[in-house]
Amino acid sequence: MKKIRIKHPKTILIIFILLMCTLSFLYYDLIFKVSYAKDEFVTQVEKIAEQNENPIFKIQKILIYSSANAIDKSENESLQDLSVLQYSDIAITIDNTSTIYELTNENTIKELYIDNISISTGSDKGHQYVNYKSALDFAKYKEVKKLNSDEIKYNIVNTNDENSNTDYGLPTFYADCSNPITLEYMNQDIITNYATSSDSNTISFNGKVLQEANIDLNDINYSLNFTIHIVNNLNEKFICPVRLQVDLGGNDGGIYKGYKYDTTSVSGYEYNFIKLIK
Repeated sequence: MKKIRIKHPKTILIIFILLMCTLSFLYYDLIFKVSYAKDEFVTQVEKIAEQNENPIFKIQKILIYSSANAIDKSENESLQDLSVLQYSDIAITIDNTSTIYELTNENTIKELYIDNISISTGSDKGHQYVNYKSALDFAKYKEVKKLNSDEIKYNIVNTNDENSNTDYGLPTFYADCSNPITLEYMNQDIITNYATSSDSNTISFNGKVLQEANIDLNDINYSLNFTIHIVNNLNEKFICPVRLQVDLGGNDGGIYKGYKYDTTSVSGYEYNFIKLIK
């Protein structure tokens, strides 16, 4: 039997070492890293769940008042060139005392803002946007401006002196959560150049105008999504995604009656603010 001779044993040894290093690297990259990342993810989820077992902040109630209006652009206000719009005033009440009964740095607000705003409707009719609306103007028509940025940032009122000097035309929220977050959803120019019929010289400047203009409510029902961000006075951060499905109809006629008012006392984890881990 012939013996196998290795002419270059050092070369073979180097190749063997390189091969083992390559296999070790592949094991670390494909198995160990994945396993470690999975364990780290589970640990993070457990931390989040533990910190949010008793939420500091949660949404307690959501009110939505929906109506409509018509802007007369005709000469001499002859009702022959109308732009029909629909709007909803939204008030969101935050509960900050269900876990901590007294006001502390943990359950009072240092910063509040809203972002990730998205809107979808049943058709392409109109132009939709959302912005802050003063609670003093809630449930009455007052056009709010379109956002100049991607977020609504609130001025936080901490004292009575600040309260008396605050411009409530700008986004405003009390540090103790004693006022609701108020917003207006606007759908402008659903119909433009609308004119009243020849045998009528009147029009309803409320939700009835949608029926008078033959606007199908399925076309303007909408879903509104956004995220509320809170920073408390301990600099801890909380978020709550909000999803609203707004149906303007109803067995009683809904908004066609003039307005529709929905109030919901909410419950469930989806209305809790999630505390972000550091």
